[in-house]
Order: sequence, then C-alpha cells, then structure tokens
Amino acid sequence: MNHIPYKYLNAVNSPDDLKKLSLEEVRAYCAELRQFIIEQLAANPGHLGSNLGVVELTTMLHYVYDTPYDKLVWDVGHQAYAHKIITGRRNVFCTNRKLGGISGFPKMDESVYDSFGGGHASVSISAAFGMARAAELLGEKRKVVAILGDGALTGGLAFEGLNNAGASDSDILVVLNDNHMSIDPNVGAMKEYLIRLTTSKRYNLIKNRTWDFLSPVPKLRRMVQKAGNSIKRGWLQQSNLFEGLNFRYFGPIDGHDVKMLDTVLRGLKDIPGPKVLHVLTVKGKGYKPAEEQQSIWHAPGCFDPDSGERIVCRGDNAPSRYQDVFGHTMVELARMNDKIVGITPAMPSGSSLNIMMKAMPERTFDVGIAEGHAVTFSAGLAAAGLMPFCVIYSSFMQRAYDNVIHDVALQRLPVVLCLDRAGLVGEDGSTHHGVFDIAFFLPIPNVVISSPLNEADLRNLMYTAQMSGRPFVIRYPRGSGEGVDWHGELEKLPIGRSRVLREGNDVAVLSFGPLGNVAARAAERAVERGMSVFHADLRYAKPLDEELLHDVGRRFKRVVTVEDGVVRGGVGSAVADFFVKNGYGCKVETLGIGDRFVEQGSMKELHAICGLDETGIFGRIMGL
Repeated sequence: MNHIPYKYLNAVNSPDDLKKLSLEEVRAYCAELRQFIIEQLAANPGHLGSNLGVVELTTMLHYVYDTPYDKLVWDVGHQAYAHKIITGRRNVFCTNRKLGGISGFPKMDESVYDSFGGGHASVSISAAFGMARAAELLGEKRKVVAILGDGALTGGLAFEGLNNAGASDSDILVVLNDNHMSIDPNVGAMKEYLIRLTTSKRYNLIKNRTWDFLSPVPKLRRMVQKAGNSIKRGWLQQSNLFEGLNFRYFGPIDGHDVKMLDTVLRGLKDIPGPKVLHVLTVKGKGYKPAEEQQSIWHAPGCFDPDSGERIVCRGDNAPSRYQDVFGHTMVELARMNDKIVGITPAMPSGSSLNIMMKAMPERTFDVGIAEGHAVTFSAGLAAAGLMPFCVIYSSFMQRAYDNVIHDVALQRLPVVLCLDRAGLVGEDGSTHHGVFDIAFFLPIPNVVISSPLNEADLRNLMYTAQMSGRPFVIRYPRGSGEGVDWHGELEKLPIGRSRVLREGNDVAVLSFGPLGNVAARAAERAVERGMSVFHADLRYAKPLDEELLHDVGRRFKRVVTVEDGVVRGGVGSAVADFFVKNGYGCKVETLGIGDRFVEQGSMKELHAICGLDETGIFGRIMGL
C-alpha cells in the first residue's frame, strides 16, 4: 500500500468542514479516508471490505445533504465507518468496537448524525419512510436518504418498505449500493435482475442521455418529472421493478465517481416523491487484497496493511471452532442420511455451511438475507419428507420467531435449528449478542432446546436431532471449543437427560451449554477452598431432566444455575419454577445476562462484567 500524507483528513471534523472543499479536494480526501480506514482496521479489526466500498458515496452524501438535519439511514450499519469519521469521531475511531469505545454500527445515543441504529439488514427503507412521513406531519423540509446494499434487498422487510413508501408521495431517496456481495456473493432472482439491469446497453444508453439532458436544462427536468416513469418505460420497452412500485429509478451510476455523484445527488434533491438511485461500487475498493478476496476481507481480523498478509492468531493446534465442527458434521451426517439438507440465510462462510456447499452443492441452499423465509422454507422441505438443518446466527433468529411458532412447532415438523453465535459474541455488541434465544424458545410447545458442553457434544446433538422426528434447537457459541477430540463414534444422546460432572453435598451447580466449562473450573476452585460442590451439565433446557431436578431439590438448600442467556425467562428461571411447583425449598441463584443490553468488548471483558467468568461464578458458588 502506498502511503500518502494526510493533507485534508485531519481538517475535516464535520460535514460543514467537508463542504469547504472543492470536488478535486474531495477526491483527495476520499483517498486519505480510505487509507485511514485500512490503517485503523489493520490493528483494530472490524468490517473492512464494505466500508472501503462506500467511501466516495458516504463522502458525497454528507457533501450534498445538510446533515444532521437531513437524515441518512444506514442499512446493516457495517458500512458506516466513513460516516462516523466524517461526523467528528475520527479521533476516537481507534476505540471502535472496544469496551467503552464507539460502536461498530450506527447508534442514536452516540451521535446526532446517527439518525437510526442498525446492526441487522433490510431495515433502512421502513425507518426512512417513517422519518419522511414524520417530517411531513411536522411541517419540516428535511430530506431522508436510506442507504442499503443489494444483499439487504433480499430481505422481506426491504420489500415491505418499498411497497408502502411507493404508494405514497413522500420525499424519500433509496440509495441501492450494488456490489453483488453480502458477506458472501449474493444469490437469488434479485441478484440476477440487478445484473441484467446494470448490463443492459439500451437501458444505460437512455439513462446516460437522460442525465445529460436533465442537468443543464431545468425546464426539461421539470417536464420529465411531470411525465413520470411511463415515458422511461416507453423508451426502454422493459419493465423496471422499482418503477413498478412507483419509485422513480435513476442509474446505474459509478459509486466511486465523485463528480457524477455530486451531479446526480444534487439533481435528485429537487425531485419530489420516492426515488431509487442505483449505485455500482466495488467491495474492498482501493485495497487489492480486499478487492480480490471479498468474502475473506469482509472482516479479516488483524493484517499488515503494506503486504496484505493477514495475522492469524489461531495456531495449528488451536481447538476447532464450533462452526467448523458444525460444517464438517453436516457433511458426515448427510453422507449417512440422503434426506439431510442445509439451509442458511446468506451466511455460508460465517456458519461454515460452505463446507457442505462445496461437497454437496445440490443439497445446500443459501436463501439470501431472509431469516423468516429460511425457517418456513425449511418447514416446507420437512413437510415434503426431507431433514433440514437450518443454521442461523442466534441474534438473527429473532426475526423468524413467528415462523418457528406457526410453521415449524405448531406442525411439529422435524426442522433442526442450529443457532450459531449463541450467547455473548464480543466486539459486535448489543445488536449481535445471542442472549435471548433460550427465553423466547422455552414457551414454544413441541420444541427441544439443547446446547453442547464441547465440540463432541455438538456433533452428537446434531446426530441425535436428525433422528428425533421433532423441532430441535441446538445453540452453540462463537469461536473455539475446548479442544476435545470430536471425531469418535457418533452417540445418540437421550433427550431430556443431563449428566453429572461432579458429586458434592454443599451446593449444586446446574449449567447449560459451553459456559459449563467455566463453571467446572470455578467449582474446582471452590472445592480447593473446602466447599463440597455438585455440578451437572443440563444439556437440555427443554425438556428439563426432571429426575435430576427432583434429586437436587431433595438434597440441596442452595442451587446456582449458569447460562449465557438472559436470566429472565431462561433456564435458571425454569429450574426455579420446577422447584416451587414441586414444593422444594431450595434457594436458586441464577447467573446469566441481566435485564439490560450488553455493549461491545472482548469476550473476556464481557463475561467478567456479567459475572460469568471463573471469578464471578466462583464467588456465587462460595456465597460471596
């Protein structure tokens, strides 16, 4: 990477500072901004490729619009780094995603420029339309812009927003940042449609001529505005999805051309009603490694900015990641059972389902950023006799809750829901922590809820699930396992049965999931201090092991439960409820996530803050 001196970067601390620059100076500023992002993320990992791709687009939005009065609504949020730097957070950008630092996503209580928070995809159009409607009701003249990627356009909520906003005359601009990528390459009919749209020579010829005419001749611009989209459709002799939804469509244009962006955005400010601007960008733009390997460089971790060499902290002997155990086990089970299929909503590499995709592409399905559809599609596969494993990040599963209840559980269909990134996930923060799934799944009838203690357990739970004949949830955390050998003979685990890890008489510890390994170390410390500790790995949150709980209720006056989910409505709550209903007088202390949203930080820091590290659990076992 060629390092350039910062001439403009340090002088821009707000959009007002940016507006003082000429377009040529803005081009130079964008080069410096891109270099700054690369240098910062080399040492403090974050989302690289998506942010490099929107440097010019972000800069010109702030250059043309009157932010924060005018509202920019960022979809997903992992494309908002340039936005944060431009809006006064350059000097604290080194704290991005760190404990006590700025968030890796837009956050309303962090800055007045963050008009709406966002960590999940497809929300921007709905939120921006709400803001546009509010401006009308309040008599305000503010402009509202939603910026979303073509990947986010695969989500149903984006279409709901387009449908509703298109039926209005609200002044809203939707900027479609089209780079043909989510984390992995986009899939589906929308991807193919956008490719046809961007490669149509006739379409682009007409659009370019239209812009040439619109810019210098205001009267012609007004005429086209009055004539509406029917003229454009007549010229093109083809249907346009956005115009069919009553959005005026403009583009596609080069999202890295500062002059073109300036001309088009200024023109669009004067055109009322709902509009779509189709912008073509390159994910990872300006950094060769990120352009050439876009999936890997979406969030590459630490790297050398000069050589492009990624700094991999995991050694050859590092424990397997839970997601990789899942991925390899999927292939193993699918070879044993020809009815097994894999489904993911746009996360094949993030969940390691790409391992099965490579081995058995015909039996794996990436449905795009559409979690609800992923679940109901899986239900349809199950209803037709297949055995679907639907893998979704825990926090993303929240979007498919209704689908689980009505389409899977109510019909008792044998869908295996594999919840990756369950529990605290670290630097991605409150939008991504998977801490609610236990509590929201527990009330649903017909569903088994499980969590492995280690890698071998995950493999055996997957083996068990595909033979259960019922909805089956397996939740497991982000990152590496315990280093146990998970390649042995497969074992069917009895549903609703726990296992005792340590016998004792003074206090009972009941843990659920991989956090049980931390609880085991804490129990060992307590034993060294003279405490007699009983410890059981519940393995199933539903159904609970009632035989074990009756035994614990009779024998112990004090019980400590440990889980990496919210305590309100979680496993500990279910255990306490069991003891009350059966007349046991033991005191139950529940360890988990309290009634709050947990911010970003390292896993070690967050577990300590929540009292879920070894020291915190040890203190509760000892009654401190």
